[in-house]
Amino acid sequence: MGGGKRRAQLNRCRSLKVTAIIELTLLGQISNTGLAGAICHDGGASATDRGGFVTDARFDVVVIGGGVVGLGSAIALGEAGRRVVVLEAEGRVAPHQSGHNSGVIHAGLYYQPGSLRARLCKEGREALHAFLEREGVPFRRSGKLVVATSDSERPALEELARRGTANGLVGLRALDAAELRSLEPNVAGVAGVLVAETGLVDYAEVARAYRKVIERLGGEVRTDARVLGIRGAGGGITVTTSSRSIEAGAVVNCGGLQADRIARMAGVDPQVQIVPFRGEYCELAPAAQSLVSRPIYPVPNPAFPFLGVHFTPRLDGRVEAGPNAVLAWHREGYRSSDFCLHDAVEMLGYAGFWRFAARHWRLGLAEMGRSWSQARFVEALQKLVPAVRAEDLEAGGSGVRAQAVDREGKLVNDFLFVEGERSLHVLNAPSPAATASLAIGRVVAERLMAQA
Repeated sequence: MGGGKRRAQLNRCRSLKVTAIIELTLLGQISNTGLAGAICHDGGASATDRGGFVTDARFDVVVIGGGVVGLGSAIALGEAGRRVVVLEAEGRVAPHQSGHNSGVIHAGLYYQPGSLRARLCKEGREALHAFLEREGVPFRRSGKLVVATSDSERPALEELARRGTANGLVGLRALDAAELRSLEPNVAGVAGVLVAETGLVDYAEVARAYRKVIERLGGEVRTDARVLGIRGAGGGITVTTSSRSIEAGAVVNCGGLQADRIARMAGVDPQVQIVPFRGEYCELAPAAQSLVSRPIYPVPNPAFPFLGVHFTPRLDGRVEAGPNAVLAWHREGYRSSDFCLHDAVEMLGYAGFWRFAARHWRLGLAEMGRSWSQARFVEALQKLVPAVRAEDLEAGGSGVRAQAVDREGKLVNDFLFVEGERSLHVLNAPSPAATASLAIGRVVAERLMAQA
């Protein structure tokens, strides 16, 4: 997978990052204001007094963010008879989290019964399946295995099975070691759970299908429309982009990696800050792709909101392996060398980040070790599939997760909605948000219309 080249690249950027971190820490009193937009795109610049703007006719709702959650929300609002425009800062829909995930349709195994994640995952999965079949979007009901690789993991595996049952999963089945090998001969484990309702899809393709439906409902989706300002005006909202002002009755913030900043732009205290984590993937070389036939997951660490290094087949035949979960110094940076000064200053200036780091630094170092060391990354994969070798791995893609962290340093583990005047803000939408996107959209529409 070009491990030598990858290490060389890491070494080149590591000294820059370390130097910057030391300087920023020593200059901890630096104000975050004034840096927004100067170093990288962050949605923090203001353009309320700029001239030359075209003002659009009034929409009922502006939805900020062209990922699947924003587009799903626009569908729900359009179905409720609202005239909607979606604003996406980049040149295409699903440019960030929606287009950089592993393409899994989650069943709802992991989530605390009674939580929004549990309820909306089930509702959203059923709605998504119906949508995919109706619109002709390819997908596969693959099922997946969650594997305990030691006896010490059995209690956590049993807890997952209990949650899955409580969340209404159908076809959930406990497996012993022999049953695991009968389903996946190359998997090593002492026990496992078969999750029959897991599936696979390309969420970028889902987003494009969502866009078509929005347009059929009379809405609009505008790309290259970065939001620069939001203000109340005449009983409504004026949203300013780089080229025009848009008048609307309300705004929905599905900005993902920029959601907290967009909330503040609208005059709403988000109560959390987005801390970005980059997940780095490898892919199995073509000769090794037959080692697994369905998604293979470890028993996750309950202290960390990530699912661990796993194997995920894709619809096009590729098999992804990963990801790790390392702190990202750029909210929209997908390479290890990507660095945004404003993002770094803002993160290091947030007390909640330091409280989080104090609790989880050991786990963070372990994730960084897998990022820097190919041998450690391979070792993590071999716990699940011992036959995997370093030469079986090729460089893959990456994604950045928008993780909301509160002021006490706690990771927000459920979907988080915050309401403002004529606005609603989706401030935490972790997995299974893509699976649940249509159900999340219905919640957004219901809550926003209840404000009227």
